[in-house]
Amino acid sequence: MATTTATITLSSGDLTGDALALSSTATLTKADSVTGLDQTRGLARRTYTQNTINNVFEGGDFTANKAHKVYMRNVSTVATEYFVISIGAAGSSPMEEIGRLYAGDWMFMPWSAHDAANDICVTPSVDTTMVLEYMIIHEA
Repeated sequence: MATTTATITLSSGDLTGDALALSSTATLTKADSVTGLDQTRGLARRTYTQNTINNVFEGGDFTANKAHKVYMRNVSTVATEYFVISIGAAGSSPMEEIGRLYAGDWMFMPWSAHDAANDICVTPSVDTTMVLEYMIIHEA
């Protein structure tokens, strides 16, 4: 059984009236189970050169209603370079915008894949070279 843990730590001395120090750790397990997730597409990077919608993960490639976990990071250091993250069939309407990954930002989220209407897509903010780092840890 694979054991994968995810940890997030948030800290700030001036965000709130008191110092903020938050840390949380989770062991990534299969849906309705204590068995660890044991599949991955591996850590990869993709270079984009056009401001168009691009599939990163296709919903139909993964089993519905499982405990898939998605990681994405914008490796740019240029403030105006961001990725719009959306869910839906690439190029069709409606697509639901999740948010934007600005330079250096990253995200880690659960994903319930089921079909093309649930693809995870990115749209670069510019037509110059941008790089997205990504990985999925999933169930078969």
